[in-house]
Amino acid sequence: MSGITSGPTNPNSTTATTVLTTAAPSFIEGLINKIPLPRWALIAIAVAVGLLLLLLLICIIKCCCCRKKHKKKEKLNLVSINGSSTTASLVQPDTEDIECGLGDEKRGQLQYSLEYDFRSQELKVGVKQAANLKAMDSGGTSDPYVIVYLTSDMRKKYETKVYRKTLNPVFNDSFVFQIPQADVAESTLVMQVYDFNRFSKHDIIGEMRLPLGDVDFQHVIEQWHELTAASKTEQERLGEICFSLRYVPSTSKLTVVILEAKKLKRMDAHGLSDPYVKVQLTLNKKKWKKKKTSIKKNTLSPYFNEAFVFEVPFSLIQNVDLVISVWDHDKMSKDDQIGKVFLGCRATGNQLRHWSDMLANPRRPVAQWHSLQPVEDVDKTLGLKSRFKLPIPGS
Repeated sequence: MSGITSGPTNPNSTTATTVLTTAAPSFIEGLINKIPLPRWALIAIAVAVGLLLLLLLICIIKCCCCRKKHKKKEKLNLVSINGSSTTASLVQPDTEDIECGLGDEKRGQLQYSLEYDFRSQELKVGVKQAANLKAMDSGGTSDPYVIVYLTSDMRKKYETKVYRKTLNPVFNDSFVFQIPQADVAESTLVMQVYDFNRFSKHDIIGEMRLPLGDVDFQHVIEQWHELTAASKTEQERLGEICFSLRYVPSTSKLTVVILEAKKLKRMDAHGLSDPYVKVQLTLNKKKWKKKKTSIKKNTLSPYFNEAFVFEVPFSLIQNVDLVISVWDHDKMSKDDQIGKVFLGCRATGNQLRHWSDMLANPRRPVAQWHSLQPVEDVDKTLGLKSRFKLPIPGS
């Protein structure tokens, strides 16, 4: 019998072996096994995706670094003389600076002449020539002409002939404006250069504005002027009117005294007007009562000093608007409105202040000057409805 004996079998080892051989595969391996591609192809795709992500990350980092360097360079170049940094303006430039940059575009130059005859009170304006005008047509040229007027009388405008396909036209035209010497200093000469278009709206190339109060008319003036971008809006001066208001609550009397007007807009061909004033009351946005002054002939600065009394109960004063309108009388045609203002609790600015002063100082006249406003603007604000008669006891 042999001396070799076998030891007892360890049951734990058998169990461990069984567990190792029967363990389920991991989730990732199972997913890979389901993809119908060889193992080497999957590895190549994973490497390519990783390289793309790495390149994207490098590009983002590079862009950020370049941007920081650019800002730092601007900061160094834009240090002011006293050493203070101006990098704040790089973050958000002012809109005024942007508009100024656009307005600095070269539009050309215009040569003109000026001569004022003190005896006849005539201003002679000469449009000589233009140079280096901005090309407005696709062919690199323009068809320029010039419009000339004074801001004191914008209804009277002159224009030159149209010159075809040129950026350096020679006009040699002259125009005469009738303007009193007293009004010269408050007027501005405007010359606008346009590009003519046969089938569309004419484009403005540029303009020049010359305040006549800055001009020495002791001799003839002839010089060049740089064209600038045209003004978007231009408020025409219609004139000013002075009147006083007085309200007495105990008697319900509203007294309006039209005192005078000045610097009225010229409405007639000879450069004057025949003004008169209409005084109207509206109640709850409806026309109510009205009166008017006498007509003053051939003047832009009429003196009236005419009083009008309206009966307005204190219970209605908050709902009343006072409308003052200046008219030009015309024998041959319909009268034209020059301008108007309205006062009341719905008014704003000087008009509201004048009305409030009247209510705060009963029985005392309160006088004030007002600038006339365009008729369309005032009528739009008033929003008047159809006229009616309001029955008031004792009216």
